[in-house]
Amino acid sequence: MEEEKNEKVLYFCTHAADDPERASIPFVMAGAALAMDIEAIIALQGKGVELAQKGYADKMLGTEFPPMKKLLDDFLELGGKLWVCVPCIKGRNIEESDLVEGYELVAAGVLNTEALEADAVFTY
Repeated sequence: MEEEKNEKVLYFCTHAADDPERASIPFVMAGAALAMDIEAIIALQGKGVELAQKGYADKMLGTEFPPMKKLLDDFLELGGKLWVCVPCIKGRNIEESDLVEGYELVAAGVLNTEALEADAVFTY
């Protein structure tokens, strides 16, 4: 009997307060994927890692989308995976203790493997 494959989408988020709209879109898309029973992973890289800092999303100005704090909380509550780039936080002197609950630290090898296994990859 053939095993049913779960669909998976990987979203790379490379923006934060520098471009709130582009930072919001992966969370909107991933939230919709989760509602469709599609596994969703958001990988924060570059400036995007700033979103994982405690209190950071609370201060972001809104766009036409819900506030970043709500998007982030909803994504995690729905079971989304939030991955944070290790070299990116080190380069910004962000300590692991400064990050929101629910994240996983990752580096290039994991991201490449997941991108190859995903059904789709989006970068914002």
